[in-house]
Amino acid sequence: MKNAFIKNHSRKLTEGHIDRRQFITSALAVGVTLPTALSLANSAEAATPKKGGKLRLGYGYGSTTDSLDPGTSENGMTQGIHKCYGNLLFDTENTGELAGDLVESYEGSNGAKTWVLDLRRGVEFHNGKTLDADDVIATINYHRGEASKSAAKGLLTSISDIRKGSRNQVIFDLSSGNGDFPYLLSDYHLVIMQAKGGKVDPLAGMGTGPYVLKSFEPGVKGTFVKNKNYWRSDRGHFDEVEIMTILDTTARQNAVMNGEVDAINEVDPKIVNLMRRNPGIEILQTTGTKHYTFPMRLDTEPFGNYDLRMALKLSVKRQELVDKILLGFGALGNDIPVNSAMPFHNDTITQREYDPERAAFHYKKSGHSGTIPLNASDAAFPGAVDAAQLIAASAKDAGINIEVIREPKDGYWSNVWNKKGWCACYWGGRPTPDWMFKAAYTKETEWNDTAWRGTKASKRFNELVVAAASETDQATRKKQYFEAQQLLHDDGGVILPMFANYIMAHSKKLAHEPHVAANWEMDGNRLAERWWFA
Repeated sequence: MKNAFIKNHSRKLTEGHIDRRQFITSALAVGVTLPTALSLANSAEAATPKKGGKLRLGYGYGSTTDSLDPGTSENGMTQGIHKCYGNLLFDTENTGELAGDLVESYEGSNGAKTWVLDLRRGVEFHNGKTLDADDVIATINYHRGEASKSAAKGLLTSISDIRKGSRNQVIFDLSSGNGDFPYLLSDYHLVIMQAKGGKVDPLAGMGTGPYVLKSFEPGVKGTFVKNKNYWRSDRGHFDEVEIMTILDTTARQNAVMNGEVDAINEVDPKIVNLMRRNPGIEILQTTGTKHYTFPMRLDTEPFGNYDLRMALKLSVKRQELVDKILLGFGALGNDIPVNSAMPFHNDTITQREYDPERAAFHYKKSGHSGTIPLNASDAAFPGAVDAAQLIAASAKDAGINIEVIREPKDGYWSNVWNKKGWCACYWGGRPTPDWMFKAAYTKETEWNDTAWRGTKASKRFNELVVAAASETDQATRKKQYFEAQQLLHDDGGVILPMFANYIMAHSKKLAHEPHVAANWEMDGNRLAERWWFA
């Protein structure tokens, strides 16, 4: 009990709810000695966020085709920008728990078909307008509209109606129950925008977030100033924030080591030990659900051929990729986007191994001959081109000729990914199978980058995902998700050889809370909101 009391009061001191004298007095009252109380107070005060300064972040993502439209955000850099100026209805805390962001309280009923969300009161947009239910309804309708190109559209297909309960209450009616519905509303595309006449302007950059957008240059940078009226007094500590694109890995790493930026993402595992020698730099890695993939589009020849897909899956030396590309900063993948960090992970599926003899059998059965192009760029992930070349080398033993095409970094996500037949890709992962499947594998989603839709297995997969979402019996739900993963593993178009840790580097001048989020890089891409200068 004493430990819990001290932990609670340390948090209160850190957050400024009590002062040093009150903390020490309380600690002595529960039996803590004076030297220990003084030491605990010093530690808590050292973790107290300080206001001010200009934060500079360097991302290994970004393109001249980027947009302020949250619905089209497709990389970490734009996600970081949206989370600077905006808020979601829900988000994942740095402890890994789902929490209300703009939602103060919520309740599901009617077999998880009806969800009532009560919004926080007194939240303002940067132009002074108070947030209300109309803003939420207009935002969600923008993403789920018939002509919508939003990447979140596939997540929202179960919404049959969205209506206003009161000025600060929104009611969702679903066509089928979904106990994970609040998780779906934490998708980073669903930044709440301001309504005007029932519509939103997705390019306005107007939000309720910790920083006010000053400028945005696609593929270059976004600049911000502190929102003095932010509804969270314990967040948004910097006076200014600059988020910039630095695509070149070496340039990005040099920038943080030379003090040109304060933090970077996507540190190349090859130089982690070198960067650790810099006394002013801290390497921080988190393990979550991020994974690297090589999606094959079934609507592009020759990948609609089951035997050809199987031949390529069997031609990959997964452990070699983990060893040589991740240098151990990750784990084996098994061609399914659900790992042991997620609920309902199917651990009964046999790990797919490199098998050139079986690969040759399926390749011959496919009837294909000639070169197969594999498009890659290190814009996808550090070492993506090298990984593609390793796949090409291992496939040769099965008699498969793969031509690796090195694509430009700029425009990769607009011109290559989700367009060309076979390419390199990364996914941040999602906390639940339902969300992950609806983000990338169900028939409705814009981001079904394997175009896995027309096969018998894919149709059964879609049925299972819908059924599992509303299933209340956990044993039945487990069976449904297990079968869905098996179908994807056997018939799907994704080669998923590895799960990768997030590796970032930051100046030791920066400070943060004890927990750092692992749902996305850069502390859930909320570093600008959560961190401060020590």
